[in-house]
Amino acid sequence: MGKRGKKMQAEVLAVLRRRRVPLSAYDVLGELREAYPKIAPPTIYRALSALTEHGCVHRLESLNAFIACQCGRHKHASILSICDGCGAVEETVAPDLLKELSSIAGKSGFAPTRHVIEIHGLCASCGSAQALGH
Repeated sequence: MGKRGKKMQAEVLAVLRRRRVPLSAYDVLGELREAYPKIAPPTIYRALSALTEHGCVHRLESLNAFIACQCGRHKHASILSICDGCGAVEETVAPDLLKELSSIAGKSGFAPTRHVIEIHGLCASCGSAQALGH
C-alpha cells in the first residue's frame, strides 16, 4: 500500500477515534470532505476494509457502521455491546466464549472463520434513566 493509502487510513481512524460513536462510511466521508473535497466513497471503503482487517476498526453488522477498536489492536473477536438508547458501544473480549462458540459450530462440521458478536440493549446510564421513568 502506498503512502496515500496509509495516510487515508490514519485519517479515517482519527475520525472514528474522535467521534467515539458508530459511523457509517458516508458519515466518515462527510467528516473528511472539508479536508479532501474530491474524496470518493471507494477511498473510504478501502481504508475501512484495511483498518478492519488489521484489527483497528470493528464493523457493526447490525448498524452497517464502524467504530475504532477500544482494546487496542488485537486478533481476537470482540463482543460489542450496543446501547439502543444513546448509541454507546462497549467492547469486551472473551476468548473462552469464542472458543466455545467455535466448538459448538464445529460439531456439525462447520468451520468458523470469523465471529461477530453484537448485543443490543441499554447501557447502565440509559437503563438507570429508564428505571427512573425518564
